[in-house]
Amino acid sequence: MQERHKNKEQYFNEQGLTSQKFVVPFLADLLKIDNKTAVLEIGCGEAGNLKPFLDMGCRCTGIDISCGRIELAKEFYSNHPNRENLTLICNDIYKVEPGAPFDIIIMRDVIEHIPNQERFMEFVKAFLKPGGKFFLAFPPWQNPFGGHQQICRGKLLSKLPWFHLLPRGFYKLFLKWMGENEGTITALLEIKDTGISIERFERILRRSNYRTDKKVFWLINPNYQTKFGLKPRKLPRIISSVPWLRNFVTTAMYYVVSKQNG
Repeated sequence: MQERHKNKEQYFNEQGLTSQKFVVPFLADLLKIDNKTAVLEIGCGEAGNLKPFLDMGCRCTGIDISCGRIELAKEFYSNHPNRENLTLICNDIYKVEPGAPFDIIIMRDVIEHIPNQERFMEFVKAFLKPGGKFFLAFPPWQNPFGGHQQICRGKLLSKLPWFHLLPRGFYKLFLKWMGENEGTITALLEIKDTGISIERFERILRRSNYRTDKKVFWLINPNYQTKFGLKPRKLPRIISSVPWLRNFVTTAMYYVVSKQNG
């Protein structure tokens, strides 16, 4: 397992830096972001993605089902000068009352972990203001590391591309044969069950009556600049225009969507 997945403060800092460099500018093309902006992160973990928004004085809320990660977030933000603008909630999103809707909702590398994404995308509309923007980033399932095999404890498996596309039974047997423990195998199989392609995600958007305001296919994920020093690169148009093929080489999708009337 890579060090950054064990060192939560390092991971928190990486999330904040990537959001500052890429997510905030991606959204700022579409709406003004200032101290009047209300931002919600769903599946926030330690809430590193909220840091650049909090730095700007935004009113920020983070929700995560893991109380341990929420407690770490509270620790990491304990001395932030805008701490009073931050609300951190440990709960299942389906048990949270929407309350006042938000100008921005962000989800980075979360939607591919959620069962029944159709239900989720319909449900979360209640949290978004009319005219608000919903930012989602995720790795398409068929991409080289779409199975999140970086969490494998074995060094070979953590760097082995595309093997998550094996049939489920063979995949489980292969993980066992390579010495992965039951906890890691269970986590990887859960990801296999919820992994999402570009095409299926866009079908969900249409069925849930979302408009796509902006999207980018990344050949080199912006995360990789912070993690590995690699320069982000967009997928060439000749490949991004070919459905299904693009899933295999797109390491990340960035979307901004909004609710349509009716």
